[in-house]
Order: sequence, then C-alpha cells, then structure tokens
Amino acid sequence: MEHPAVSAQHLAIGYSLGRGRWKTVHSGLDFTLSLGELTSLIGLNGAGKSTLIRTLCRFQPSVSGSVSVMGRDIREYSAHGFALTVGVVLTDRTNAGGLTVRELVSLGRQPHTGFLGRLGERDRAVVSEAMRSVGISYKADSYVSELSDGERQRAMIAKALAQECPVIVLDEPTAFLDVSSRIETMSLLHDTAHRQRKAILLSTHDIDNALIYSDRLLLLSSGGAGAQESGAGTGAGLPDAADVSSDVPEPSPIISGSPEDLVLDGSLSRFFSRRGMDFDIRSGRLSTGVAGPEVGVDGDSLTVRWMANALARNGFTPVLPADGIPCVRCVSPTCLEVSHPGSATSVTVSCISQAIQYLMNLS
Repeated sequence: MEHPAVSAQHLAIGYSLGRGRWKTVHSGLDFTLSLGELTSLIGLNGAGKSTLIRTLCRFQPSVSGSVSVMGRDIREYSAHGFALTVGVVLTDRTNAGGLTVRELVSLGRQPHTGFLGRLGERDRAVVSEAMRSVGISYKADSYVSELSDGERQRAMIAKALAQECPVIVLDEPTAFLDVSSRIETMSLLHDTAHRQRKAILLSTHDIDNALIYSDRLLLLSSGGAGAQESGAGTGAGLPDAADVSSDVPEPSPIISGSPEDLVLDGSLSRFFSRRGMDFDIRSGRLSTGVAGPEVGVDGDSLTVRWMANALARNGFTPVLPADGIPCVRCVSPTCLEVSHPGSATSVTVSCISQAIQYLMNLS
C-alpha cells in the first residue's frame, strides 16, 4: 500500500518565545497529502498558514506531534535528503535579479550536483525540461530582474521542479500576480501535480481559483483564542504534548476534503460564517453575510449565473422563484421577464442592467 506523500498526526504548531517557552497556534492537526494532487491551504491572515508551511518544510520545529514525508518522519531526514524530497517556493520576492532564468532554475539541481554545483548532461536536460514544462523557456537567457511577476513565479516553480522532488510546497504563490497570471499559475500547478504525479501544497487567499483547480482543500481555522503558551518539555527541547493540550475537547482546527464535497456538505459555508462572511453555495461567491431582499431567478443557466451576480452586487439575495417575492425569468441574455407580487403581468427587458434598475425602483 502506498504511503501518503505527507502525513500530519496530532501536530501542534507554533513559535518560540525564547527561554524555553513556546506559543502554540494550533494543536491536533491531522491531515494527509497524496501524490498526483494539488491541495490548497485556506485560512484568514493570522490563522497560522505560514507557520504550518514552515513547519512542514522544517524551517521551524513542531511543538508536538509528527510529520511524515514519503513514509518517513521529517526529523529523520538529513538536510540533503530532505532537499531531494521537498521543494519549497516562498512568498518572498527572489533577490536573484542578477541571474538569468537558466541560472536560477539550475540552482534547483544543487542537491544533486554537490558542493561544486557542476551540471552534467542530465542536469542540463532536467533544467531545460523544467523551464519547458512551465512555459518559461523563451526567457531562459533573460535576467530575472527583467521578468514580470508572473514570469518570475514560473521561474521559481521551474527551479522547484528541477529538484525532482515528489513534494512541492508553495507559500502564497499567487500573492503578487494579476488575475490572468493567478489563473495560469494555478492551472500550471494542477497540471504539474497530475502529469508528474507530485503532491503539491500551496497556501492561498484566492478562493475562486482554489475551488476550480484544487483536488483538495485544507480549511485552517484561526488560531486566535486557541493559541496558548507552554514551557519546555521533553525530547529535542520542545514542549511535551501533555503540556499543550486542553482538557476540553475542541472542534478540529483543520478540515480536509475535495472542494465540491466541502461546498455541498456545508463545510465552506460554516468556515466563512464564523468569520462574518456568507458563502453562496449556488454561485460560489463570498459576501459580507448581510442578506438583502430576495429575488427569484430561473431560466437560461448562463443568464441566471450573471443575473445572480448582478443581484448580489446590488444588495439583493438571489434565490429560487417563490410566491410573494419579485422574480426574474431569464429567457436569454436579451430577454428577461421581471414580475412582482403587486402585478398580475410581467415586464420584459432586454438586458440585465434594465432588470436591476426595475427591481431597484420597486424597493
């Protein structure tokens, strides 16, 4: 039976306060990542996403619990062995502006080439293939400082691919990108995970694209009130698990599942409702959670999708048609029939903006 690519068991994460004291951000984290899947880690600022990423990448130790990569505890890896297993792309903008793209991507071969870093024929072939796979070969001889943000991110992903690791972890890879570059990056990572059978984990605030391109979501609740301090314990100078646990059972701080399952079972709605946001299961939109007047919408599915978008933007709540509320029957993008309880007949308009104006006049 194949081991999970990454497995966290009873994991507690946090950071050192000095003098043997630790701040625990989350405890009781249990999840797995699989080869051939793109997983998106979602949480608000301060939820502990970067702390979790840094713990999985061994940039900081866990407070307690364990993390296994490819069936082996990460504490058992040598630095060289871990570099051959996990590739990392951080949020920070690279300072490699004086390097060409080819030179930057070649740095990913360092775990394979040793101290001198001399590239052999196979190393050069791997670098070329990594650049080709992310679509950055045409910039191979350009300086990194000359690249757009999207091109720079592709170069950094190519560097991680050149390491030939089964696991790749990215912290906010779309943070500095425009809309088209975010879509391209997410699509690239999804295709790479499937085509090269890699386990790819990324943290993101881009909910829309995470829902489209991710095979799995990890919903990380805010640490906030659950964070706690503890003193030094046993083992590697870290707190003992008993020192950081609570006698009162708490809901799991992390929820894992496919995007579609988490939408349909209400997990995403509950996740955002605790943060004062409303997740509309029909449109996949987030809003402030303040419900406006209901308007029924049905008809042509494409027109309904964008009619609902316009309704939500203008303070209405799109729902299925029902008695006692205004309704819009979307025959086509240029034929919309608007009816309301106070009239026995409907009004036909030729575009969505006219329908919105009519409904606002009713309010």
